[in-house]
Amino acid sequence: RDLQKSKLGVDVENNFKPHYIIPIKARKTVNYLKKEAAKAQKIILATDEDREGEAIAWHLMQAIDPSNSKSIQRIVFHEITKVAIENALKNPREINIHLVNAQQARRVLDRLVGYLLSPFLWKKIVRGLSAGRVQSVALHLIMEREQEIRGFKADEYWTITALLFKNKSILEANLTEINGEKILKLGIKNKKEADKIVSDLKKSEFQVLKIEQRERKKNPLPPFTTSTLQQTAFSRFYFSAKQTMRLAQNLYERGLITYMRTDSVNLSQQSLITAKKWIEKNLEKEYLLSEPRIFKTKSRSAQEAHEAIRPTDPNMETDDIKFKQVNEKKLYDLIWRRFIASQLPQARLAATRIEIVAENLKLKTHYSLLITGSIIRFKGFLKIWPQQLEEKILPEFREKEELKAKEIKPLQHFTEPPPRYNEASLVKILEEYDIGRPSTYAPIISVIQNRNYVQKNEAKHFVPTEMGELVNKLLTEHFPQIVETKFTAYMENELDEVAQGNKKWQTVIKEFYDPFIKNLEQKYEEVSKEKMIKEEKTDEICSKCGKPMIIKFGRFGKFLACSGFPDCKNTKTLKSNEGQETFGKCPKCDKGEILKKRTKRGWFFYGCSEYPDCDQATWKKPVEKKE
Repeated sequence: RDLQKSKLGVDVENNFKPHYIIPIKARKTVNYLKKEAAKAQKIILATDEDREGEAIAWHLMQAIDPSNSKSIQRIVFHEITKVAIENALKNPREINIHLVNAQQARRVLDRLVGYLLSPFLWKKIVRGLSAGRVQSVALHLIMEREQEIRGFKADEYWTITALLFKNKSILEANLTEINGEKILKLGIKNKKEADKIVSDLKKSEFQVLKIEQRERKKNPLPPFTTSTLQQTAFSRFYFSAKQTMRLAQNLYERGLITYMRTDSVNLSQQSLITAKKWIEKNLEKEYLLSEPRIFKTKSRSAQEAHEAIRPTDPNMETDDIKFKQVNEKKLYDLIWRRFIASQLPQARLAATRIEIVAENLKLKTHYSLLITGSIIRFKGFLKIWPQQLEEKILPEFREKEELKAKEIKPLQHFTEPPPRYNEASLVKILEEYDIGRPSTYAPIISVIQNRNYVQKNEAKHFVPTEMGELVNKLLTEHFPQIVETKFTAYMENELDEVAQGNKKWQTVIKEFYDPFIKNLEQKYEEVSKEKMIKEEKTDEICSKCGKPMIIKFGRFGKFLACSGFPDCKNTKTLKSNEGQETFGKCPKCDKGEILKKRTKRGWFFYGCSEYPDCDQATWKKPVEKKE
């Protein structure tokens, strides 16, 4: 069941009572379940264990047996294995109405924001746009980062490296101090300063001042949560959050991994025992911990989830399983390795620091340089979870040993702006700000792309579109609460309070709705569409009626339209539209260019810039024709 699409579906005058219907696409299934339930003595509801799963169980009960005449039991498990399901069947419980109410509150809250604020965007910008309680915050974060990048001014700085002879080797020593003062990142500001230091170093004598050797330990990472799985899958394989969750769902349904929507890093006792047995059987004795490694969940909202994402049976190694597609194999292997590695010892590295002093008594200069190296003494968890740790073996040094310089190398740098968000870093910042929950990260990222508010560049970073900028500007100026990260996190915590039975869901909705609707009504009067979007005149003439063409703003950005509208409805793609990719001359008319365009539903295609005069279009990305 769900709220009706064509209406608000929430009775704001009657304590926000939701009006649920059975969608057309679900009616056949519901009717089948009703018939089967009528013949059954007992009904067992075994939906997912999170809020959404609890609400689905409740909706099923309401749809199938509203009179509650049957014996209905609710069971939960976080892995589809025989042991887990048998255990769940032995421990049925009632539906947790607090979790149901938390999900109802979220659904009603999102419906009120979406269905009341989206029409405002249609009225003041263009039809087809949408606003959302969480999606608008994600867009705002991306836009804030973009503004940081645009306002960024690069600072020049220099680093200096001495290439020193040691036996037959040449080692790099980096300058760290000048006359006892540490060099900060922007400490050497220009070429003049750098040249002065280089000149001094060329006249200096180099000597080993101090040798430090110490063992450095590196801990394994915790097993995966939804957030860290999405981040790592993107970093390793460039999987989108949506793709990762789809693959994980397949693995879960096959009984290969535990439930994949979780913000907990807890591990069951049984999983720790099986991990230990696998390590005993397959690795050397030194890889066995004296006791299991326990990880503590940092997220305050993790009370709903029971375990981290892990393989249901560590004995099922990646190569032992037949996968339907190679990406499933990659993701399973990632989950399996992360879990096993979490129960392996620390990696031990031998780290060496060689402090070099360069002095010139005549010039009264004293420079400190540093040579560092490390080797892996014991792989520990790195045996299963390989990381890019470069080993740098240094030759033997002795204190007061004199060294000769082959070359002094100054290197110019410029500070760089903060990077744009990609799938991994956006999920990470959403989690840091307590925005959304494990089940919502992937949908949030999908919707801001589908609405054409952001696009991915070649480096797979999110770049806001003109439409995204305009929507964010309107919301930031007139509905600051909607895009405020603290307020959104506060609302998530309020929903958690409902889930724990500490607060009524209607109270949470009312506290939000009353000031929101008052502000919305006021903004309908105050905000002018003409001030938000100014039409631009052009020198281009309409090919149909001869009147001037003007630049208008549509759902997918700027386009050319006849000034004679509505009598003439001629439109044309704007060639200079920001971000518009071109793919050479049109093979059909040889006048226009092939452009990357969007359909009304948001799908990309490639068509001629001379449309409607030329109707050349294709779904396939054009490639250069080879002779």
